[in-house]
Formats: sequence, structure tokens, C-alpha cells
Amino acid sequence: MCWWRDWDVLVEGLGCAGGGTGMCCLGWGCSIPGVGESQALLQGPSPGGSHSCFSFVPGLGMDFLTLFLVYLCFVLLVTALLCLCSGRKESFLARNVTRASQVLSLVIPTQLQRVAHRVAHGALHRLFHTRSCLFVVLHIALQAAVFGEYTWEVFGYCWELQFHLLLLLLPYLLLAGNMGCFLLCSRANPGIITKSNHASLVKVYAYDGVMFQRGTVCPTCTMEKPARSKHCSVCGTCVHRFDHHCVWLNNCVGASNAAWFLLYLLSLTATATALAAITLSFLSHVVQLSNLLHSTYLDAQGQEHPVEIPFLVQHLFLTFPRIVFMLGFVILLTLVLGGYSAFSLYLAFTNQTTNEWCKSRRFGVSHHVSSHPPDRQVVYKNIYSKGVWRNLKEIFRPPTALERKKKT
Repeated sequence: MCWWRDWDVLVEGLGCAGGGTGMCCLGWGCSIPGVGESQALLQGPSPGGSHSCFSFVPGLGMDFLTLFLVYLCFVLLVTALLCLCSGRKESFLARNVTRASQVLSLVIPTQLQRVAHRVAHGALHRLFHTRSCLFVVLHIALQAAVFGEYTWEVFGYCWELQFHLLLLLLPYLLLAGNMGCFLLCSRANPGIITKSNHASLVKVYAYDGVMFQRGTVCPTCTMEKPARSKHCSVCGTCVHRFDHHCVWLNNCVGASNAAWFLLYLLSLTATATALAAITLSFLSHVVQLSNLLHSTYLDAQGQEHPVEIPFLVQHLFLTFPRIVFMLGFVILLTLVLGGYSAFSLYLAFTNQTTNEWCKSRRFGVSHHVSSHPPDRQVVYKNIYSKGVWRNLKEIFRPPTALERKKKT
């Protein structure tokens, strides 16, 4: 193995400029393990007019793309399951485990079923419905892995390519801001309702008579619920202007830390976007310098073909496997976080919480609420929205009972 750090040698290996060796250096290694008689040669114009050579395994490009798509789908599926399972008394995953156990009960002994049921439901309950630092540790570990790869390889290569220093330092600056928002949001009091502040919080928001009704008592806290509040079963407390319980923060998002959560989400999205953009820019520079787009290759039958996307992706993966996998994860993360950030901004602009948005989907088709006649259809109307700018101001400066009294 030849461990290169000289950029000229690496670029020469990528395109085999000056040709004639019969093998090209892919990244840091001088050969591809497992490449045998089924190799084909890549030919392309070099600066001196000669042809370059390239080692290629026929069919490996499509196999790699298939595996890479499976990898991306797996990460997306796990992310979707985590979102569906968090913060629900009867989660999507728990229901499907129950259904699967009913099917398997035909072939599995009864005693074994009971043991498996207790273990599975106990593990799911502890994982998603009790406060735990597991997802916080996973969150930090993923960030450490991504930034470790960025620092170890991408930063060094981009520095040799003379990328601007401020551009390369941008992800670290965004990471610092993101970690600050993360700590403030996870450690902050989200707006826990206690007996000492209950009287003042009841006066902050008006009851809409549909989603929030006067006189509703929390059976756990034995206090009247203020409008826009909800009891969190994970934390075991009622939270003022409850949005949702975030397992990644190990804390609820409420009136007191909603602004920090929005900034945390936006900074995390910006961090992932910056990492993806810099990494894509680096790989595009690699392709341009190695002159791969103007090359051709000979397949196993000796026919000449121009370099296509599957071949190019395979080559980049064989050259920079960790960078390509990191890029795939970061791109997927950018898409997921971008969508969630857009949804969170929509909620902020319209002065809604996630809890209220989910509940409002049920009204309009509901035909029975205690304060309305049974035969009258209930249509929910958001009475808390005061315009985009005032709604945003309320996120960053939550109203108090005194402020509301002055306005009225």
C-alpha cells in the first residue's frame, strides 16, 4: 500500500496521466484488492496526448450503487421509525411488534412468547417513553464521526486544493453555534407548570373552546391545564405551550426553550448543508483534475464506452470510500433536516405548536366535543396567530400574564 499525501501524485493516480503502467493508484492505495482477470482499462486523453489507464471491475458500479441506495434507505427508515416512535404512548413500532407476535404465536411456545413480549415492550418503553441519554450520546457520536472524517481527509485535501480558509472553517463555526443551542435547549426549563406559577400561566393564553377548554384538569398533576399546555408522559410534568418531547435533546420543547430549539434545528441544517457542499465541491475538483469526464473505458468484451455516472461514482467510492459514505449520510441528513426546519418555520410563522398541529388534523371531521352540540361539526380555528412578525416575536419573547393584561 502506498499512503499518499502529495496531491500531485494523487491526481496523477486518479487519472493515470502519462499512462502505460497498466494500473492506477486509487486514492491512498496502489491497487484494488480482488481485481483479477475481469478488469477493463480506462483510456482518456492526458496532457501530453498519451492515453491513461484505469482498473475497473465490470458490473461493480451498478452493484455499488445498489448497495449505496440500500444504505441510504436504511438510514432514512431508521430516522422515520425514530420520529414515529418518539413521544407516543402506543408507538408505531410497538403496534407492529404486537402484530408480528400475533403471527409468530402460531409457531412459538407460549412461555417463550411471554418472555419475548415482556423484554420487547419493556425495552421499547424504556427507550422511547422514559428520559434517557442514549439518543444524546448517539447524537454526539454521529457528529464526532462526521467531523472526524471531515477533519481527517476532506479538510486536508481541500487545503491542498487551495480552498479559502474561511470556507473550510465554516462547518466548525456552525458546529460551535449548534452545540451552544443544543446545550441551552437541552438544559433549559421548557416551561414546567408548578403550583407556584400555575395561577399566572393560566392567564397567558385564552381558551379556544375547541382544542383547549377551561376547567380541564390534568389527572397526574391535579391542576387545571392552562391553554396550549400538555402533560408530557416522558418527563412526568405539564409544560406551558407544549410543542413536543425531543429524544435527541432528552427534554421537552416548550415556551421557554422553543427559540433555542428553532435555532438549534436551523444551525444543524446549515452545518449539514455546509459539509455536503464542501465535500461535493472537493469531489468535483477531483473529477475535473483527473479528466475523467473526457475519458473512455473498455468493457469485458473489448468495446469502448464513455465514462458514465455509475462508473464515475464507483471510481470515487473506490478512491475515497469514507468520504463518499459520509457525503451520502450528510446529504440525507440535509434533506430530512431541511424538511423538518421548513415545517418548524411554518409552525413559528403561524403561531402553532407541533402538538396543536397534530390535534388540529382531527378537528373538522370530529362531530362531538363536550361544549358543542353532538350534531354540529367542529372546525378548529387558530386564534393565537397575530401575523408573521408578532408570531416570531412570541417565539423569542414568550408573553406573560402581565403583558396580556396590558394589551386587553
